[in-house]
Amino acid sequence: MKGDWADPKALIAEAYRIEGIGAPECRSIFMDWALSLPEETDQRGALEALLARHGAEAPEHPMSRVLIEGLAEGRPASRRGGWRGRRGGRVPPAD
Repeated sequence: MKGDWADPKALIAEAYRIEGIGAPECRSIFMDWALSLPEETDQRGALEALLARHGAEAPEHPMSRVLIEGLAEGRPASRRGGWRGRRGGRVPPAD
């Protein structure tokens, strides 16, 4: 199956056709979709187009929820734990 600019491999479209698909499978498909997009693609625009295309007909579908989550703003990065966080990210000197 051939897709278009928003879903080049038709991964998202196919996910909507899979009967009984769950959220974990949709997240995996979403990750494959995101990694396969050409670098110049406007990801947010593609997500909005996919939601408009599929989400209106299937708002309760797990893929619709995953696409909505994909549009949500990410939270700011926080300090990492472990020795890097305690030492300000500096690498300890070599012996």
